Amino acid sequence: MERFKVKNILLISIFTLSLVFAGFSPTGTKAPEYRLKRVVIDAGHGGKDPGAVGAVSKEKDIALAVALKVGEYVKKNLPGVEVIYTRNSDVFVELKERANIANRNKADLFISIHCNAASNRAAYGTETFVMGTKNFEANFEIVKRENSVILLEDNYEESYEGFDPTSPESYIMFNLTQKAFLSGSISLASKIESDFSSRVNRTSRGVKQAPLYVLWTTSMPSVLVELGFISNRNEEAFMNNKDNQAYLASAIYRSIKAYKEEIEELQ
Repeated sequence: MERFKVKNILLISIFTLSLVFAGFSPTGTKAPEYRLKRVVIDAGHGGKDPGAVGAVSKEKDIALAVALKVGEYVKKNLPGVEVIYTRNSDVFVELKERANIANRNKADLFISIHCNAASNRAAYGTETFVMGTKNFEANFEIVKRENSVILLEDNYEESYEGFDPTSPESYIMFNLTQKAFLSGSISLASKIESDFSSRVNRTSRGVKQAPLYVLWTTSMPSVLVELGFISNRNEEAFMNNKDNQAYLASAIYRSIKAYKEEIEELQ
């Protein structure tokens, strides 16, 4: 019996030591360096879903034009970064599938591009959202509008397990979201808003948090960009101008580039 106890103690000791030493890397080895390799660019709405509608244009068309330009800039100037579009034409893509595309492809960034709208026709400016529930009540109209795309989908009640985008009570589930990517999302969002202001001379309404379904289900830093208010005649005209679309896209691209440099310098 005594020999059995001694044997057990030795086995446990050896096992414990093996776990301890397993936590150390051999001398001279390093963890693989992180590189931003893949970006998913999501043009909001599309197909049967026009998004917000202005006096002469639709959100889905402006979002697509800017999204494609962002991708062009990334491909041309960041050759090591792969670009994946959730859509590159006027088609309807389900909200959950947009996030699934990013997750399946193991994207390092997810950027969803939209136009804003408000009952107050004088409202103007850009804003970029990250996933969160801070100031939920103040942003509920935007949240409801962006998430209500779900209602256009077949069998949405089953697909989204009873989630009702028009009911504040449904958003209780968003409090359970993990926050592993919040700091990265805020960093990118801040860069985008800063570039909109400094490089495109737009009025920035800042970085905001909102429980947006498309951001909640992505497993990487993710942002939703509102380029401006299509309900404002002046901003609608600005966003429909091809040169201005290029400026907006360039600002988003430069933010991606700055974010890439920032995270890779930390390695």
